[in-house]
Amino acid sequence: MKSFLTLRVVRIGVVLAAAFLLAVPAAAAADRYVALGDSFSSGVGTGSYALSSSCKRSVYAYPYLLSQQRAGTSLVFVACSGAKTSDLMASQLPSVDTTTNIVTVTIGGNDIGFADLIYQCTVSDCSAALDTTRSSLESILGARLDTVYGAIKGHAAFDAKIVVLGYPRMFNSSSCFSAFGISATERTKANQLSDALDQTIAAHAATAGVVYKSAISAFSTHPLCSSSPWLNGLNLFNSGESYHPNKSGQSLGYLPLIRAVTG
Repeated sequence: MKSFLTLRVVRIGVVLAAAFLLAVPAAAAADRYVALGDSFSSGVGTGSYALSSSCKRSVYAYPYLLSQQRAGTSLVFVACSGAKTSDLMASQLPSVDTTTNIVTVTIGGNDIGFADLIYQCTVSDCSAALDTTRSSLESILGARLDTVYGAIKGHAAFDAKIVVLGYPRMFNSSSCFSAFGISATERTKANQLSDALDQTIAAHAATAGVVYKSAISAFSTHPLCSSSPWLNGLNLFNSGESYHPNKSGQSLGYLPLIRAVTG
């Protein structure tokens, strides 16, 4: 009788232990996050590039901020200032593999020479160049974006969260030193180009089946010449910092867009 009771107690203990183990959720696997793209992803404009002086990668850029805020997130930060779609394919894409379950990217601005266009506006009339670029967006970027997005999907985990980020409008209707040399007409046409670029990227992201987060609305009340700009204006002493998101643009503009997708 005693042995029977002992055996029964042991069996009950085993059952309870198994139930307890089933009730305790397994530890979440670490996320492997690869940040691709150009200067808007590397953090140009934040003034500090401790992570890479050559690619201008910053601890104030949204990829690094995201990795610090999300527990268990391992960051592979390969976004690089000046990158075009061809650079991403050649030197950044190999970092994406089947263990990668988060990917972010801004790309396309350098393919159309957006920064050069804005610099041109400060020294001469850029209106015609802005119009020409806007009308040529699809022919310049369409196939390139399809190639990039398709390659990312093909390399990443099948259920990876792939987030394409857009570019903001630079200007409002006001004039100030930050927009030195850029006329009201040029500011309007530069914003029209930003809107058209936003629509082009959004369309190709949708076709590829990846998430697109526009930056137009997020930055709408914080352009150059506003009371609290999230973008740098003309910097005569360091032109590379000009017309890029500052620390607030990264942390308050771009980061929430990513967090809305990744948590």
